[in-house]
Amino acid sequence: MHVESQRSSQTAVIIGASSGIGEALARQLDREGWRVCLMARRMDRLEAIRQSLAPHTIVHGVDVTHPDTPALIERVLVELGGADLVVISAGTGHNNKELREDLDVDTVTVNVMGFMKVAQTVVRHFVKCGRGHLVGISSVAALRGNRSGASYAASKAFQSTYLDGLRDLAGQSGHPIVVTEVQPGFVDTAMMKPDRPLGTMARFLLVVSPTVAARQIVKAVRRRAKHVYVPRRYALIALVAKLLPRPG
Repeated sequence: MHVESQRSSQTAVIIGASSGIGEALARQLDREGWRVCLMARRMDRLEAIRQSLAPHTIVHGVDVTHPDTPALIERVLVELGGADLVVISAGTGHNNKELREDLDVDTVTVNVMGFMKVAQTVVRHFVKCGRGHLVGISSVAALRGNRSGASYAASKAFQSTYLDGLRDLAGQSGHPIVVTEVQPGFVDTAMMKPDRPLGTMARFLLVVSPTVAARQIVKAVRRRAKHVYVPRRYALIALVAKLLPRPG
């Protein structure tokens, strides 16, 4: 039950909010009183989610690969009167040991070109407004190459490095602009595509629900963190992954 007098004046835009981490974040922020604007390709799914959120929840269709996306994002931000938080959760990935060109092109188009266009549009808007918080959902896959998803891991490494650059640029602007990178490990969504099925113990140790992931991400937002692993125990796994020799 939503009580208007208890709601926050803060506004969040979530791009890629129709499922997975994006949807879970929308629900978590809504529970905490944020006004949320949900954006994704699947408008039918967004409309269904909106029905279970606060009455002033806003939805917009967007395809991050479309040439008009930067203009659409800017228009939405202006119509909202600005946004305190923008989360880029849109992404794709394929297991592609066969090295099919179409699958790799799809991954790069969404995770590199689409991500870049959205992120740069948001940061330009924040610089113009003098404030804002960008959260980019990358992946621990960014840490190492992956034989099953070479382009996916590479695209996530691009996102990680690009967010570092945007953070540096935001810092030089002199405005209170925060850029947070979220590197999830295994989150129980349609995007979780391990090489082989995980055993019971591995699932217990390595996999979290989207709801748990969303709670941890919102805590990182409150702290204005630069970086967070989700779940947090992946920090140790990431350290080991960085120390291991390169594949091959």
